[in-house]
Amino acid sequence: MVQDPSTSIPPIVAEAMGLANAVRASRAEAEERRQTPPALAAKITAAGLYQMYLPRSMGGPELDPLTVFRAVEEISKADGSVGWNIMIANAMALNIARLPVEVGRELAGTPADYRAAGSARPGGHSAGRVWEVPGGYRLSGQWNFASGIYNARWLYCTAVVMDGDTPRLNAAGKPILRALWVPREEVAIVDTWAVMGMRGTGSQDFSVQDVFVPERRSVLSDDRMVESTPLFNHRARFVFLWTPSAANALGIARGAIDALAEIAMTSASTLNTALLRDRPTVQAHIGEADAIVGAARAYVFDAVGRVWSSVCAGAEPTDQEVAQARLAITHAMHESVRAVDKVFHTAGTNAIYTSLPLEAAFRDIHVAIQHGAALPSYFQSAGKVRLGLRPDDPGW
Repeated sequence: MVQDPSTSIPPIVAEAMGLANAVRASRAEAEERRQTPPALAAKITAAGLYQMYLPRSMGGPELDPLTVFRAVEEISKADGSVGWNIMIANAMALNIARLPVEVGRELAGTPADYRAAGSARPGGHSAGRVWEVPGGYRLSGQWNFASGIYNARWLYCTAVVMDGDTPRLNAAGKPILRALWVPREEVAIVDTWAVMGMRGTGSQDFSVQDVFVPERRSVLSDDRMVESTPLFNHRARFVFLWTPSAANALGIARGAIDALAEIAMTSASTLNTALLRDRPTVQAHIGEADAIVGAARAYVFDAVGRVWSSVCAGAEPTDQEVAQARLAITHAMHESVRAVDKVFHTAGTNAIYTSLPLEAAFRDIHVAIQHGAALPSYFQSAGKVRLGLRPDDPGW
């Protein structure tokens, strides 16, 4: 079993821990503005948290997935929406490894400051479409769920390649998709982010109208990573891409447990003057929530750690290793919902006040579970591998 080296705190995790109080202090502002407050985003940028996965060849630190997990987890304890944006930014930093190194350096700048938002989905309110022209492409469309767009320097767009008004098809008869990187100043933000949870992510729509994208800033959506170091192993791509998603969910859950513990020290209820901490049901429920989160976290560290060990040794991870890692990530996200629901109901009416963090954790976790990394079908995929069958979902 791969252990979490908790006695050793990597510098980037220390940076995240050092920002936690500032993140907590900005929670109300993030909710009201529906984005990470600019002053806080600047601190996160300076700490390097938005580009932990950026390839070393492009000026980034190229950190391992479990270190990135710990940093995202720390921020998510303080505010799930801020942690979410860090998680998404690092998915974008991982994805840039599909571009040639010199292009990645151009996008990241010197010193590296790669902050991107965008969408891997060609759909949305108006499907992204792209036409070949001399030297590159003309791009139009509207995409949704661009988490962190207000702080981004680049927008990642996925679009259907067109021949006139007709989608170009591949050998399997499906539309060919192309990924393109567009400067933030060439897109328009469309204000659609009116939601119940994760309000502070600023996951707005954005639109592009007939923008030219040079050929060097585009790849086919199914192109493999150009980078060949362990973090960018093609077989492990979705494992490392989604490990921070589990960190975000588990961080929200851990923050909710901590909030209940704090409430329990000082609060009673209308019908019972005993402090919550002195009630057997509260004691049992907070203990159970601790176990739920701790067990799910340990499973992620073990399963993802095995895949990481394999790729670092120069070996391709096995189907079973990949299946277990992806299962651990999905399981952790679902278990996080269970833990938050438990502490929310245990807190009673204390949980419903916007002045306390529990209600935000409840709303945020029920949005986080809608992420693609948490699809219930991934339980079936892991079961298929266990039974010697091949899953149908992406990454296989």
